[in-house]
Amino acid sequence: MIRVLIVDDSATMRKLIAASLADYLEFTVVGEAADPLQAREAIKILNPDVITLDVEMPNMNGLEFLERLMRLRPMPVVMVSTLTSRGAEATLTALELGAVDCVCKPTAENPRTFDTLPEKVRAAAAARPRGPHRARSAVAPSGAFAPNGKIVAVGSSTGGVEALLSLVQHLPANCAPTVITQHMPGTFTKSFAERLNRSCAAEVSEACDGDPLVPGRVYLAPGGENHLEVDGSATLRCRVSPGNPVSGHRPSVDMLFESVARTARGRGLGVILTGMGRDGARGLLAIREAGGRTLGQDESSSVVYGMPRAAFEIGAVERQLPLEKIASAIRQLTNRPGEP
Repeated sequence: MIRVLIVDDSATMRKLIAASLADYLEFTVVGEAADPLQAREAIKILNPDVITLDVEMPNMNGLEFLERLMRLRPMPVVMVSTLTSRGAEATLTALELGAVDCVCKPTAENPRTFDTLPEKVRAAAAARPRGPHRARSAVAPSGAFAPNGKIVAVGSSTGGVEALLSLVQHLPANCAPTVITQHMPGTFTKSFAERLNRSCAAEVSEACDGDPLVPGRVYLAPGGENHLEVDGSATLRCRVSPGNPVSGHRPSVDMLFESVARTARGRGLGVILTGMGRDGARGLLAIREAGGRTLGQDESSSVVYGMPRAAFEIGAVERQLPLEKIASAIRQLTNRPGEP
């Protein structure tokens, strides 16, 4: 049984969250709180397994409360956010502070956003809560680096914001062309690309259809209605196009990895990071079978060891490493022979 505490100043929203979990016998809502002060007392008394937390509330905003919670008593938190640019910025900050995942509040245009909440709460209950990620300004890693023609493809989901921020900090300014799919709502990816860019010596941007893959560039898949793939022959390019969900997701890591296997073949380097589910396992195997190299995040450093586990179990992962060693492995595998 997963014990859930709902923290939101809106009684209507609390009812909607509770209703979205009510059909699943594994969840029990042990309490509700209208603000962080009530939540603090409820946590002491009820000892929930997972908290759903609104970003904007009276007495103390959700981010301030989350920062204190993760510093003093780390526990799984799923943020409930608005589908606005302000909500996106706040949610990304929350994920950096240690929240496991986020879900958007329903709107008239998007009434079914809570359909994914049970899955996210389930994953949060199995997650390893971590303290705040300490972002730093972009600093190019020391030592000579010369790209050897490989293409890097990275896939992540739950816990991926923290993992990707950590990873890109260690990429050289002229890193191998890198494409990333992170499961994330479309309103969040532009802001997230900007945050990654501030932490990376290379240039990070949201991928646009037709962008050429060149050294020193990192391309993040736009969230929402499109998939990111790699297309072309002599010159490889980003292909951003609409499509149905694949492996339950849009954008899909499997779609990205399989396109790299087709186009880059032995030049592909696939990296699968923390995440819930199996998206990316099949595609990573395709990269390895095409002659490319593959890396997977290990269990101890994953917030949720779902996607890396699925890939490892089918033989798609050539080397399994803790997060802090993956950037170094990418650098070694994409550096021209003879360079340090």
